[in-house]
Amino acid sequence: MQRIYITARLNGVSLQFDEEAYVRLESYLAEAEGALDGNPDRAEILADLEQAVADQCRQRMRADQVAVTLRQLGPALEEIGPVQIPGFDGAPEQPARHAPRRLEQVSEGALISGVCLGLARYLQVDVTLIRIIAILLLFVSGGAMVVVYLILMLLLPYAPAESGSGPIGKIPAKSREFVGFVRGKLGAVPS
Repeated sequence: MQRIYITARLNGVSLQFDEEAYVRLESYLAEAEGALDGNPDRAEILADLEQAVADQCRQRMRADQVAVTLRQLGPALEEIGPVQIPGFDGAPEQPARHAPRRLEQVSEGALISGVCLGLARYLQVDVTLIRIIAILLLFVSGGAMVVVYLILMLLLPYAPAESGSGPIGKIPAKSREFVGFVRGKLGAVPS
């Protein structure tokens, strides 16, 4: 049996989708078109939206993957969110509802344990900025930043691994083992 995929062209980017994902994408884009009905910048906004969808899907696809599945498309569309033009349709502006952000360690792409990556994700800034600040604080604090990092490493939970993400590096894997060992020993100590 041969699986057939549907090819969609999103702002010049051709991607293949399985049937469920294509139906969801079609529905999402139709909702966006409806929300932009009568907007003078409609074509430009839709092109930008298609580009964002294509970029998000490509980020979530594994290297050996042929087509985008609903498993990748769903989170991509959630991250982009629905099209809302405040005050355009005369409806009162609704506050955006986002899942609460959690401060966690992110092991995928981490250098040591993932504390800086977790802080960067939580603060929504580039991880390089967080790492530079951590190094500067290391020198300014006379090394006390190492203790702060270790405390954060022991206290912060690990973010669940994203589907399709690569393996965790050697140092972050060893850090996870160390944290698990210390947490186990601290859990065995009576209060």
